[in-house]
Amino acid sequence: MVGRKMAVEILNKARKDGFAVPAFNIYNLETMQGVAEAAAEMNSPVFLAATPSTVKYMGSKNLLALYQNLLEKYSIPLVLHLDHFTDRGALKANLDKGFPSVMIDASGSPFAQNVEIVQEIVSLAVSREVAVEAELGHVGRNGEKGNEAFFTDPQEAREFVEKTGIDSLAVAIGTVHGFYRGEPSLDFARLEKIKEAVDIPLVLHGGSGLSDEDIKQTIDLGISKVNIATELKEAFTRGIRDFLKENPDNNDPRKYLKQGRERMKEAVVAKIKMCGSENKAQGIDVQ
Repeated sequence: MVGRKMAVEILNKARKDGFAVPAFNIYNLETMQGVAEAAAEMNSPVFLAATPSTVKYMGSKNLLALYQNLLEKYSIPLVLHLDHFTDRGALKANLDKGFPSVMIDASGSPFAQNVEIVQEIVSLAVSREVAVEAELGHVGRNGEKGNEAFFTDPQEAREFVEKTGIDSLAVAIGTVHGFYRGEPSLDFARLEKIKEAVDIPLVLHGGSGLSDEDIKQTIDLGISKVNIATELKEAFTRGIRDFLKENPDNNDPRKYLKQGRERMKEAVVAKIKMCGSENKAQGIDVQ
């Protein structure tokens, strides 16, 4: 099973070469297949992001077994990443199981407590060869408007990175999880200052619903990983709905789930192109 080395190598390559590695949320066998197939066809490194609810739904053993199968089948840089874990106990329980990358999200806590929580996870992850992402500031949820009071402070970001020893930092610059209500407004000047303040890869959460132009500008200003979830769920669901509408008497999950997978795969290909990660898998050790 791969470990921290590949995750960090991918992020550092993205930071150095001026592209972003896309992180796609996965939910079941078909969504994992769709992402991996698209990544292989595009020769792109990608993160497969599993939230706590996905881990609960699929089970850690199933997730890791499917992941290992995809690594062996495609031999491209795929990183299975535990995303947005807020429960330290749940995250600790998974650190020894073979996940190469995790995110501890204590962004809802005051600065000092966020640092303390992240330090604890980093200290455990290092010996287990697990990469750690954390968030400073707070990215909104459910399409709510980004609140500037919760945006990442560049100087706090410098201190946070120095004190925690994390491998990547998720920043809040106006993005939100879920689709946007109204036009998104990103603080590009703030992002540029954060890039100048820290020396590790930066992560953009809330990539669904942003224009390609906005995403590309964030990459130019230092973003090395872009997280995308909602647009993939929408594509997958539309595929299934369209299939059942066109084939109302068909009751074979293998057929309607396949169309969902193919629609999601199309969305993944488009996002890989947007992030500039196509043909960037060369030279990355997948062992």
